[in-house]
Amino acid sequence: MKFISFMAKDVFKKSFILFSILFTMHALNAQDFKFTKDHDALLVKDLEKSAQFYSTILGLPEIYNAGLGPKFRWFALDNKVQIHLIESEDDSFTPHKGVHLALNVDDLDGFMTFLKQKNIPFENWPGEPGITNTRPDGVRQIYLRDPDGYWIEINTNTL
Repeated sequence: MKFISFMAKDVFKKSFILFSILFTMHALNAQDFKFTKDHDALLVKDLEKSAQFYSTILGLPEIYNAGLGPKFRWFALDNKVQIHLIESEDDSFTPHKGVHLALNVDDLDGFMTFLKQKNIPFENWPGEPGITNTRPDGVRQIYLRDPDGYWIEINTNTL
């Protein structure tokens, strides 16, 4: 009986040490890093055409491109996030609706009317043209494409 009691204490001691090591390792790896979004970079074929879309259709103000030269144009969103357009001949990326920018708008219905007036096609997630859909979380959304085919979700998310 003493042997079993000794073995139980030994197992408990080893388990406690292992738990302590694992807890310490978790605590060392579980630091709270704070990330905020800085920018998205998009390769575009025709920089002027794409810049016109982002400034005229999305209404984004152009900002200084850090002196990178004429093949770079930068645009700002209200929350200090930027979109960098980079002129490139690389066409290896095939746009897919599941890989998209997502922007919030305060008046989705008004924006849809604006898009219709500008003859900019848009669709809902299932692909039905000219209408919105509502996600399971209650957020309404539409999708449109920029001149290079990148998908852009416009939604009513206020979080």
